[in-house]
This record gives sequence, C-alpha cells and structure tokens, in this order.
Amino acid sequence: MNDSLGSLLYRYQKERYMEEKRKILEKIMPVAVLKAMTPAAQRSIPQLLIAEGLVSIRSFPFRIGRESRVKMVDGRVERIERAKFNDAEPNNDLYLIDDGHLLNISREHFQIEKDGDKYYLYDRGSACGTRVGDKYVGGEDSEGTLELKDGDIIVVGTKTSPYGFQFIVLDQFEIRVRGQ
Repeated sequence: MNDSLGSLLYRYQKERYMEEKRKILEKIMPVAVLKAMTPAAQRSIPQLLIAEGLVSIRSFPFRIGRESRVKMVDGRVERIERAKFNDAEPNNDLYLIDDGHLLNISREHFQIEKDGDKYYLYDRGSACGTRVGDKYVGGEDSEGTLELKDGDIIVVGTKTSPYGFQFIVLDQFEIRVRGQ
C-alpha cells in the first residue's frame, strides 16, 4: 500500500510539475514576431528586445512608436535604452529609434491587434503612415486599419523608409512534451 501511494504521489507531483512547465512556456512563447528586414530596422530595435533579428509579440495590442530619448555620440544618434515594464505613458511595447534625417516613425505610430484568428495593423495617427505590402494606411495624422497576414512586410513611414519588418505568425504551433 505504501509503495502504490508513494508511486501515485510521485506521478501526481511529476504531472503538476510538467503542467507548471507548460504554463511557463505558454507565457514566454511568442504568438507572433516581427523580423527586421533591413539594416536600419535591425538598428532601430532596442537590444533588450531583439534575438536573432526577431522581436517577440506575446500579447495584444502590441504598440510600436519612436524612441524619443536619444543622445549624440561622435556625430551619430544613439538611443537611451528603455523597455516597457508597466502601462505608464508613453504607451509602446516596442520603441524604435529613427536615425534618418527625415523622421519616418511617429512616437505612437501603429499597433498590432488580434481578433479571433485574424491580425490587424492599426495606424495610431502617424505623420508618415504605414505600408503593408502595397497598401498604405494612416499618414498625415490620420488613422486606419489593415488586415495582417502571415509573412506580410510592414514598412514604417514614407514610401522610401528603410524600416521594414516581416510579420510572422506562430500561434498555430502547439507545445508538446517529447515522448507523449
């Protein structure tokens, strides 16, 4: 009786532990990512938020805007790193640095939203707008929404903006335990 009780207790603890691991993975696994497609896009992302040229999106809405805290070092613009840890203003999840002579990125440029199994890019009243594929939204401080598809290229700013990102959806993948 003791052996079977001990065995049951061990299995129960192991199952609870595995369930805890699954919940941890669900919290840290991205639902989607933004992949920097240009050197300017790569440089615009804070180092705290990038891994292999990818920015993880774990929750929605995911807000993106220009980093306004910068300094000049040897004649070039460098960001003062800032990550979002709470909902304090300004309200962006990703702060991009715009190092061009003409600003392409507004402080509150766009956000990505999820509704059911669909994704949307919502321009937050940016000055230069946002391009998804060959469609434009926003600009001149107007707003607008476009549906985002897996693999879409997002260009932040004017037609000649160097800030290009690919939207990659990952939520179709499941977390599985090996051997089960």
